[in-house]
Amino acid sequence: MSAHRYAIIGAGPSGLSAARALQKTGIEFDGFEASRGVGGLWDIENPRSTMYESAHLISSRTTTEFTEFPMRTKADYPSHRELIAYFRDFADHFGLTGRFRFDTKVTSLEPTDDGGWMLRAEGPSAGSGNASVEQRYDGVILANGTLAEPNVPAFRGEFTGELLHTNAYKSATQLTGKRVLIIGAGNSGCDIAVDAVHHAAAVDMSVRRGYYFVPRYLFGRPSDTLNQGKPLPARIKQFVDTRVLRAFTGDPVRFGFPKPDYKIYESHPIVNTLILNHLGQGDLRIVPDIDRFDGRTVHFRDGSSAEYDTVLLATGYKLDYPFVDRAALDWSGMAPRLFLNTFTPSFNGLYVMGMIEASGIGWQGRYEQAELIAAYLAAIERHPDRAAAFRARVTGEPWPDLTGGYNYLGLERMSYYVNKDAYRGAVRTATQALRTDAASGGPRRARGAARREVTA
Repeated sequence: MSAHRYAIIGAGPSGLSAARALQKTGIEFDGFEASRGVGGLWDIENPRSTMYESAHLISSRTTTEFTEFPMRTKADYPSHRELIAYFRDFADHFGLTGRFRFDTKVTSLEPTDDGGWMLRAEGPSAGSGNASVEQRYDGVILANGTLAEPNVPAFRGEFTGELLHTNAYKSATQLTGKRVLIIGAGNSGCDIAVDAVHHAAAVDMSVRRGYYFVPRYLFGRPSDTLNQGKPLPARIKQFVDTRVLRAFTGDPVRFGFPKPDYKIYESHPIVNTLILNHLGQGDLRIVPDIDRFDGRTVHFRDGSSAEYDTVLLATGYKLDYPFVDRAALDWSGMAPRLFLNTFTPSFNGLYVMGMIEASGIGWQGRYEQAELIAAYLAAIERHPDRAAAFRARVTGEPWPDLTGGYNYLGLERMSYYVNKDAYRGAVRTATQALRTDAASGGPRRARGAARREVTA
């Protein structure tokens, strides 16, 4: 049994990954979840959930599921209802549900004099009202998710109609009979636009840059299952896939989108070609970037304007770890600066789960991240020489290049973006080093920094 005890904050896919990895390694932990149960954002009843009624996976089931616990559904792209049931089954099957305190919100983490962390939280009491929790832990795994704190950009002027972020969107009936402007054309924005055309009086989408659109099926199979062998070099994959997409979907510019100023996979592609169908049918239209608001009138950068009842911000989310000082996470620019997006350079006992955004990485990729954390925590107790060697390599050598050769856009939302193959390879190398003799080496294939400076 472990001599140390750790806390896990969050019971979504990343928190469950951490709990399972620590359980298998024999490391003691307590879990804390602010909502009613496991599942994180996939539980539409969770007050912080970003789910909406029509939400489905945008990656296919077989590339997303946990390897040791396949999904029961045969749907290639399951709905959020099937996914919350999957996470509940996963947690119950492995005995993880009872390891979490639910309806318990962590309010602060503070370092202790002996190198640990004091966790404070508010949760239900045995009677009525709330009870305070105060517990010291040897370390804390932050797995509270990356898609909960809305990114609300500032605009000139004031909009006097209904202004919503997509985190407040649950059903297309909210838009019935309204003139709707959706700002942003990411995956959620396009999903909502497809919903809205069946209910709203009119739907426009304001975009500032072009996008690549990937169909869910190519050659009769889920598109992300076609290249699961040895990954192609970035330039070759970009060359081949650009031409395949052009053959299947045509040029999005003819539907009103700007021409992309980057190559495919240098930003997250849009896994939704229904949006192009509706544009072709005249059900919605693309409009330019916003210049300013004036009452219910929206003025665009090209000098045009239109009136709307509802403006829906599909502008993404910001990283948010509100219970701990940013300095403790070595925050730099738009995101913490962490080795493999997981370890603070100071190794202060904080570990971050799920701060990885990558096309196709799935929950198994996040579970491998959790295995790395578990391997390090086990090495601290059982093989301190291996843990020391790991820390020395992290602080003394260049960090692995996680881009996979792709030149990712320098945007806030891309500040923790990685290439799934490069990331999983680096994580597996580091995990293997912690599980074998320290002299066997670790993540030595480093070729540059793990992340670049980004601009807003």
